[in-house]
Amino acid sequence: MTYLTILFAAVFTDNIVLSKFMGICPFLGVSKKLSSSLGMGAAVIFVMTFANACTYAIYHALLAPFELTYLRTIAFILIIALFVQLVEIALKKLMPPLYRALGVYLPLITTNCAVLGVTITNIDEGYNFLESTVNSISVGIAFTVSLILFSGVRSKLETADIPETFKGIPSTLVAASIVSLSFMAFSGMLN
Repeated sequence: MTYLTILFAAVFTDNIVLSKFMGICPFLGVSKKLSSSLGMGAAVIFVMTFANACTYAIYHALLAPFELTYLRTIAFILIIALFVQLVEIALKKLMPPLYRALGVYLPLITTNCAVLGVTITNIDEGYNFLESTVNSISVGIAFTVSLILFSGVRSKLETADIPETFKGIPSTLVAASIVSLSFMAFSGMLN
C-alpha cells in the first residue's frame, strides 16, 4: 500500500511540475509536440531512476558514514550529469530527430531542479531503496503526464481564436496556470 500511496502522491497530489513547480523550463519548452514530450518524459524517467539508484548508494555508503552529507548536492549533480550524458549519446546515435527536437532542453536535465529535487527528497523523506526507486519512477511519470497533458492543451491553443496580444507566451502561461490549478484539486487527498 505504501508504494501505491507514493505513486498516487507523486502523480496527482504532489506533481513535481504542476504542484511543486519544479522543472518548468522543459515543461514550457518541450511541450509543443506530443513526440518531443514523450521523448523528454522517457529521458527524465531514465535519468531519475538510475540517478536515484546511484545517489542513494553513494549517500548511504560514502557521504553519511563519513559525515560528508554537505557534499550531496555536488555529488548528486555529477551523477545526474553522467546519466544525462548517456541519454544524450544514445539519442544522438539512435534517434537523431528526437535529439534535435529536444535541443538544448536535453542537456538541461542535468540542472533540472525536478531531477535533483527527487534525489534530495528521497533522502530527506527517509525512504528506503525500494521506496525511493518507486518515488523516482513515479515523479518521472508525473513529469511525463504533465508534458503530455500540456502538449494537448498547447495544440488546442494553436487553433484557438485568441486575441493577438495573448498569442504565444501569454496564452501558454495562462494555460499552464489553469492546468496547474486543475491538479491542485487533488491536494489534501492523502492527508
